[in-house]
Amino acid sequence: MLQGAMGKISDTLKAAPGAASEAVHALAGTNAKINDLAPDVVDCTKSKNKMTSDYGAAMSNTDAWLKVVNPTNPNGHGPSLLEDQFAREKIHRFDHERIPERVVHARGAGAHGYFKLLLPIPEYSFARVLNDTERTTPIFVRFSTVQGSRGSADTVRDVRGFALKMYTHEGNWDIVANNIPVFFIQDAIKFPDFVHAVKPEPHNEIPQGQTAHNNFWDFQYLHSEATHMFMWAMSDRAIPRSFRMMQGFGVNTFTLINAKGERHFVKFTFAPELGVHSLVWDEALKLAGQDPDFHRKDLYEAIEAGSFPKWKFGIQVLPEGREHEFDFDILDATKIWPEDLVPTQYIGEFVLNRNVDEFFTETEQVAFCTSHVVPGVGFSDDPLLQGRNFSYFDTQISRLGINWEELPINRPICPVMNFNRDGKMKHRIHKGKVNYWPNRFGEVPPCPVQEGGYLDYMQKVAGIKARVNGPKFKEHFSQARMFYNSLAPIEQKHVQMALAFELDHCDEAIVYERLCQRLYDINPELAKIVSEKVGGPPPPPPPDHPTAPTSTTTGALKAHAISQSEFPPTVPTIATRKVAILLADGYDSPAVTGMKMAVTAAGAIPMIIAPRRHNIFPAGTDRSSSSKSIVADHHFEGMRSTMFDAVVIAPGAVSVATLRRNGRAIHWVREAFGHLKAVGALGDDAVQWLADVLGPEVLQKVQISTPDHGGNVVSSYGVVTQRRYGDNEEWWQKWKIARDEVSFISAFFYEISLHRNWVRELEGLNELVAY
Repeated sequence: MLQGAMGKISDTLKAAPGAASEAVHALAGTNAKINDLAPDVVDCTKSKNKMTSDYGAAMSNTDAWLKVVNPTNPNGHGPSLLEDQFAREKIHRFDHERIPERVVHARGAGAHGYFKLLLPIPEYSFARVLNDTERTTPIFVRFSTVQGSRGSADTVRDVRGFALKMYTHEGNWDIVANNIPVFFIQDAIKFPDFVHAVKPEPHNEIPQGQTAHNNFWDFQYLHSEATHMFMWAMSDRAIPRSFRMMQGFGVNTFTLINAKGERHFVKFTFAPELGVHSLVWDEALKLAGQDPDFHRKDLYEAIEAGSFPKWKFGIQVLPEGREHEFDFDILDATKIWPEDLVPTQYIGEFVLNRNVDEFFTETEQVAFCTSHVVPGVGFSDDPLLQGRNFSYFDTQISRLGINWEELPINRPICPVMNFNRDGKMKHRIHKGKVNYWPNRFGEVPPCPVQEGGYLDYMQKVAGIKARVNGPKFKEHFSQARMFYNSLAPIEQKHVQMALAFELDHCDEAIVYERLCQRLYDINPELAKIVSEKVGGPPPPPPPDHPTAPTSTTTGALKAHAISQSEFPPTVPTIATRKVAILLADGYDSPAVTGMKMAVTAAGAIPMIIAPRRHNIFPAGTDRSSSSKSIVADHHFEGMRSTMFDAVVIAPGAVSVATLRRNGRAIHWVREAFGHLKAVGALGDDAVQWLADVLGPEVLQKVQISTPDHGGNVVSSYGVVTQRRYGDNEEWWQKWKIARDEVSFISAFFYEISLHRNWVRELEGLNELVAY
C-alpha cells in the first residue's frame, strides 16, 4: 500500500517540472512584450542551418586560421594570413563583446512577468495602467547589488536594486526602486562623491563589493544626512535571503494627477508574497565564496520550477496641501513616510514567470530611467529625483548609445513615432520626405492631452536661484533613532554586530572613532556596544537640555512596518525552500522516500546529501543491484549547509554510524544549528547523534526526544526530533504547517516556515557550537 501511494505521488511530481514549463510557454502567448521580442529571438538548439559568418557566407572551418603551409612537409607551416576574413571577424567580434558595465548596480539578474491592477485609483490618477483592472501589463524586473562589479558576489552586505519596467499601452513606465526605502544623500549633486567613497579605494582598488573600509565610513560621518540610510544598510535588509523575499521601494517622491487636475504626492512600494527574510552574517560571508551566484541561481531556479515569485504593489499617497504637516520634508530621500502617518494602500500585484532567453541581450542591455513615466504620473521637486532623471538617461547613452531605446528589451510595445533620427546603431527605417515638425503634410503631429498626450502639471514656481534645500532637510538623526527603536531585539543585535564588523575593518583611528561618536547621536547603548568592540571613544557627557520627542517621528518613538518581523509570508509556507536530507549507506528507505514526498508536496526542494554523489544503498539491500538505491544530489564536500534552509538527519543505524565518523557531516549539522536553521532528526540513532553533535551545554536548554517520554515528537528552539515513528504512510502524508507535537513532518515544516529560530541566537545557543 505504501509503495503504491508513493509511486503515484512520484509520477505526479516527476511530471510537475514539465507541466510548469508548458504553463510558462502558454503564458508567453498572452504577454505582449514576449511576442514583441519573438522576431529577434534565434533558437540555436532548433536551427537546422549550417554555420555562417555575420555577413551570411557559409563557413567550412572555424577551428584553424588560414595560413601558409609546405605541402612537402606537413609538420611545418608559415605565417597566418590576414586575408582570412572569417578568422578576423571571429576575433574582432570577441574583442568587442564587452560594453561598459554599469557604474553602480553592475551585477544583477532579471526576469519577465506581468502586473495586474486589483483596485483602480481614479481619485488619485488618470493613468490607465492604474485604473484598468482588465489589463495584464507585461513587465521586466532587474535585481542587483549596488557597489560591486559584475564579477562580485551576490551575498555581500549591500543595498539591492529592484528596478521594474512596465510595458504599458501608453509607453514604458520605469520604477527604479531599491530594497531599502531611503538613500545616503539628499541632493543628486553628491552622488559622484558617494559612489567614489563606497567603491574600492583608488590607491589599491580594494575592497570589492564591501562597505567595510575607511573611505565609506569617512563619508558617512562627514555627511550626517547619510545616518538614517547607513542604519538600514547595517540591518538585515542588506543581506536578503533571496531576491524573492525582498521589499521594493521607489525611494523618491513622485506625483499622481487625476482627471480633475488635482495632484497627489506618492511613494511606491512592493511587498513579497513569501515574506521579508534575510541571511545571517556568517552565512552570507561563506556563501560569497561557496556560491557567489546564490541569489541569481535562486531566482532562476524558482521560476524554472514554476514557483513564480509575487509581490503586492502599493502606494503611499498625500494630497497636495498636506506636504508641510510633518517634522520631515516629504521630498527628502533620506526620510521615510512612516506607515503610522501615511499608510500603504495595496492596489495591485506583479508576478515574475519567465526567465530570460539570453542574459546579455535582456538583463545586461535592459535600461531604466526614473524619467520614464506615463500620463497620470509625474515628478516632484525631490532634489535627488531631479538629478536621477538627468543621470539615468545620460548613463544609458554612455553604456548603450543614443539609440538604446530601440534595443528589443527596451523598446515599448505601443507604437513609437517621432522625428528623432540617426545616431550610432540606429535600427528603425523611417519612410517619408520630412523629418521635422510642423511639416507641409501634417504628418506625425503632437497628441493632444484629450487624446492621451502627456499632461505636465501646471505647478506654480516662484523664488530666487540658490544652492540650498529646505530647513527640514537639516535634521538628520530623528529617523535613524526611530529606525533602531522600531527593530525587533534580534535585529538590533544584528545592527550592533554589523557596525562592529565594518568598523573593525577600518584601520584609521579617526574613521572608526568619529563614527562611534556619531552612534551616540542615535542610541547610547548601541554606541557603547560598538565602541567597546572596535576601540572607540567612551560616551560623551549627557547634554544639559535633552531634545524632547516631537509629535511625529523623533525622540524615542517607534514606527510600524520597519521591522522585517512585520512582514511574514502571506500564508505559512515552505515553498521553494531547500531541505538537505543527510544519509549514508544503510538508511531507512521508506522513511527517506516519505520525507522526499512530503517535502516536495509542500512545494519545497528535497536534496540528498551523502558521502558520495553516487548510488547510496538502503538498509537490507543487495549492493550488487542499484535498482533499490538512491542517487545522492551532492556529497558533503561539494555542497554546504549554507545553501539550504533546513537540515534533517535520516534514520538508519548503519547510515548514522557512518555519519558519526565524517567530520564534514558533523560540521554540516553544527553549521545549520549555528545559522539558526530548522534541524531535524528521526529515529533513535539519528536523534542520539544529533544530541552528541550539539553537546551537553546546548542540551541544557534544547530539548530532544527521549525514551522516557515515549520517543514522541519534541520541538525545541527549532530542533525537531522523534525517536519512534510508524511504518505506515500516515506520518508523512497527513501533515500541516503548524506547531505540532504529534507529527514530525508538521513540526519540522512549521520550523522551516519561520525562516530562522532567532531565539536560539538571542539566548546565545549558537555560540556554544563550533561552525
